[in-house]
Amino acid sequence: MNWLIIDDILIEAIKEDVPQNDITTEFIISDECNCSIDLIAKENGIIAGLPVFERVFKILEEVNIEFFKKDGDEVCEGQCIAQLSGKTKHILTGERTALNFLGRMSGIATLTKTYVDKLRGSGVKILDTRKTTPNMRIFEKYAVKMGGGCNHRYNLSDSVLIKENHISAAGGIKAAVSIIRQNVSFVKKIEVEVETLQQINEALEVGADIIMLDNMDSLTMKKAVEVINKKAIIEASGNVTLDNILEVASCGVDYISVGALTHSFRVLDLSMKNLVNS
Repeated sequence: MNWLIIDDILIEAIKEDVPQNDITTEFIISDECNCSIDLIAKENGIIAGLPVFERVFKILEEVNIEFFKKDGDEVCEGQCIAQLSGKTKHILTGERTALNFLGRMSGIATLTKTYVDKLRGSGVKILDTRKTTPNMRIFEKYAVKMGGGCNHRYNLSDSVLIKENHISAAGGIKAAVSIIRQNVSFVKKIEVEVETLQQINEALEVGADIIMLDNMDSLTMKKAVEVINKKAIIEASGNVTLDNILEVASCGVDYISVGALTHSFRVLDLSMKNLVNS
């Protein structure tokens, strides 16, 4: 993970929660006070974001953490994930910010693992999308990987994805791909989003590396896979849920992208408990 970027985000998050000082902790806890406290899972899930959790306290200083789990591990309700020790003020001040990042990242990893498990044995891989929380993408895409998923492009500079509006603006798939080939390095793969079998033929004619089947029903998708016939990598996208993902996978695609991984997850319930003064 890029700690230069991450530290900037974490510092701003701490400032958001502590714009001047933590008035409750300042008055109750003395500067000399030390303690230990446990990080506890309050429900089953996949843990993700422990290095980020730790980094919050590294920024605040004078807090040590012993981890009993690593990112990507399963955790069970009531299980102790880590023990923190050090300056009580810093532990209490950083608690909520650290838990906010860890709970959200673990929620994404847990949901991703559910999708990955659903497809176990199919050979189809789960992809995330750019439907992420603004400025939180670095954390959310990392969490997808910890849940066993794969990352699609990180940002618009990563790779070429010619979508519906690009096609309309360029005047068609052939025109759009031609413009790209004239201006983008040959090392960049070209992905084209299609909605019809006719568009698939156009994408194949111009040598698209990846073809995204957007919002197709199963019957059309199966025909699309037959037409493509391994001449391009196939990604399925659009309104994929746990209820229909096996049906989509059975059509013969290589990847399935799921926006829900990073926009419809539920935060994993975690808590810091059992504080003991030392």
